Amino acid sequence: MSMILQNQWLCRPISKFIFSNLVPTTYAALVFPPKHVMTCSLFVVHATNAPFPPHGVDEFVENAFDEPKVKILKQKMEVHGISLDNSCLPGKYYNLFCPKCKGGELKERSLSFHIVPDGEFAMWRCFRAKCGWCGRVFADDKDLYSRTEERLGLEPLGPKLIAYFKERLISEETLSRNSVRQMSDSKTVIAFTYKQNGLLVGCKYRTTGKRFWQGKGTEKMLYGIDDISDAAEIVIVEGEIDKLSLEEAGIRNCVSVPGGAPGKVSSKDLPPIEKDTAYQYLWNCKEYLDKAVRITLATDNDPPGQALAKELARRLGQERCWQVHWPKKDEFSSFKDANEVLKYMGADALKRIVENAEPFTIGK
Repeated sequence: MSMILQNQWLCRPISKFIFSNLVPTTYAALVFPPKHVMTCSLFVVHATNAPFPPHGVDEFVENAFDEPKVKILKQKMEVHGISLDNSCLPGKYYNLFCPKCKGGELKERSLSFHIVPDGEFAMWRCFRAKCGWCGRVFADDKDLYSRTEERLGLEPLGPKLIAYFKERLISEETLSRNSVRQMSDSKTVIAFTYKQNGLLVGCKYRTTGKRFWQGKGTEKMLYGIDDISDAAEIVIVEGEIDKLSLEEAGIRNCVSVPGGAPGKVSSKDLPPIEKDTAYQYLWNCKEYLDKAVRITLATDNDPPGQALAKELARRLGQERCWQVHWPKKDEFSSFKDANEVLKYMGADALKRIVENAEPFTIGK
């Protein structure tokens, strides 16, 4: 959920340490001078033994959003669910609703947000103990969020890869809507662009020989996340081509996990969110997943795929998960995934199978 920043939410940092691991040392020393601690209530700032801020900290330029650096920061913050209007100015602190925890039961404005006076970077931290979400983005156009297809060396799919997808019954229309590209210097490498709020945040590459890799710094998130932004019912599959296959069957409220499946289900308790690195893509997309009342798991029909379904259900809540059971192919085997069903049984059959998913049971 996006938030519009308002001037009346002006707020100082709660303590001199709150952003200390997010800012360069020289700037931290400037903004948080030693021996002075500031605390903040909902709208009013209270300072204990605190002098006026150092020269320049609260200075800003009128119409700052006309400045290129701040425009870049604005675009990057939208990826994180924070929408900035012209009332947000460099050098000021703002108390906002956190897009991750929504302020908890008390609906607190627990997110402290700040753009440094020169517009070089923005930083934020949620003060709720159960959340603690924090981060920073830079205006430097070399970082992740300023990526474009041109800078990544991508181009529209050529005849060879269009034919590759056609064999799998994936249409050019579906490929175009999902911005599937190829590498300009290697015409046989598929590029699945990962976007959030319409912005390019990463890329996953695949050869026709099933070799995979991700671009450096690619955000850990579900593929196709914008397609479930307002969905109460969603489908999760195991690969990008399976997500495209479900779209051919008329199911767009679908996302794919970005990586492979585990070898088996872990026998350990779930780790804390910050240590659940293998499934960080779920927590990064939590605000989307929390809206879903029904989550259909359509992972591959092999041991790793079934283990993935169980691990997802453990984290998403078994009570709202349903599972697809792929049908028999012949006397000895079953179909493996959504694309295989699309190829051999057709779009209508694929849609029917997904819609007939059964309530998830861990023991299955």
